[in-house]
Amino acid sequence: MFSFQLPWVLLALPVPALIYWFMPPVARPEAALRVPYYKQLQNTQQAPGTVIRGRVPLILLIIIWLLLIFSAARPVWLGEPQPLAASGRDLMLAVDVSGSMETEDMVLNNTSLNRLQGIKIVMDGFISRRPQDRLGLILFGSNAYIQAPLTFDHDTLGQFLLDAQIGFAGPDTAIGDAIALGIKRLADRPQQSRIMVLLTDGANTSGAIEPLEAARVAAEQGVKIYTLGFGADEMIVRSFFGNRKVNPSADLDEATLKSIAESTGGRYFRARNIEELTGIYALLDELEPSLKDAQQVRPQQALFYWPAGLALLLSMGWAAVLVYRRRMPAEVKHAG
Repeated sequence: MFSFQLPWVLLALPVPALIYWFMPPVARPEAALRVPYYKQLQNTQQAPGTVIRGRVPLILLIIIWLLLIFSAARPVWLGEPQPLAASGRDLMLAVDVSGSMETEDMVLNNTSLNRLQGIKIVMDGFISRRPQDRLGLILFGSNAYIQAPLTFDHDTLGQFLLDAQIGFAGPDTAIGDAIALGIKRLADRPQQSRIMVLLTDGANTSGAIEPLEAARVAAEQGVKIYTLGFGADEMIVRSFFGNRKVNPSADLDEATLKSIAESTGGRYFRARNIEELTGIYALLDELEPSLKDAQQVRPQQALFYWPAGLALLLSMGWAAVLVYRRRMPAEVKHAG
């Protein structure tokens, strides 16, 4: 839709006409030469198109004036209404990338995957379903690192997650440090929207801060933590002596993860495969829904440079004509 940002500027359109009609001409006394036969001389020298050519400058000036006024009124083209992104939640996602995440106990479409590959598949869908939220990403192993601060740029955050590799942060698991880093990043956000989702497949084996101590600080700061224990309960291991069944999640410290969640007002979830992990993230969407904002914005495309540019071209063209007319008599005289 076409519109003007400064429509009141259009009130200046009749200004030249008002000046012409209501302001008296300026008296300019000049010496005059009396020519009794001026009318006869004018009739004999006047070409048929002189009157038309005399109106051209006035019409051209009117067009230039109209173009300049239209440009000053800031014409814009308004696009279709688009939803305005607004933060419903501030979610910090903490993902374990320690050495144990290399365990290949996940299956998707009859293909074996390691745990981190399964997490990437599920979390990509979770991220795409929360366009209204500000999301951040922490990767932790022996140490915890901010991979992406809280941001609306979910495409970049998702790419950072896809690029994550096992062992990036060391082979061990620093759950307490990851929680502490999340608290620090959420501290300046509104208290009612401080959410952290922590996913791990083991127990705290590294770091300077104990997980329960970090959880106590999180509760004081109003940070709600949802903890996810990930990994299968059993898998078949093939060896020289035959196949045997083992529990690849024997090191998972469920008791600590439950205490972290309960003390901060969150919940603990157990995911043994990709399907259960998908269901947990769908449940998180229900527990912490992305708040929708009814506000909309219409993209605007500025158009003022078109009439301004056309007015400039017409002015330059008319100036070139005037210069050419003034030089014509001298050139004719020189040729004679």
